[in-house]
Amino acid sequence: MSSKQNIKPLFDYVLIKPLQPEAVTASGILIPDTVKEKPQMGEVMEVGDGGACCKDEKKCKCKMIVKKGQHVIYKKWGGNEIKVGTEEWLLVEQKDVLAVIS
Repeated sequence: MSSKQNIKPLFDYVLIKPLQPEAVTASGILIPDTVKEKPQMGEVMEVGDGGACCKDEKKCKCKMIVKKGQHVIYKKWGGNEIKVGTEEWLLVEQKDVLAVIS
């Protein structure tokens, strides 16, 4: 089991805690877990330093665009699931983050 305190993504990876989708529709119908879609929105918990994202390090000016605490939309099938405590979080490359929610 891992805890957030000892997970620091490397390079251009982003650690995301998926936001849970609504369990009840606007009309009050309960949505069972078996039919819920995989979440695509989450909160950025930690980011890497942005290095090593180019083949030629001397010409590469990589920087992290997403920041800790932002809510983002990411690719549905991107990333690697990791267990943090009892929750499943994702490690995704910054290029798999599609948008920042403001």
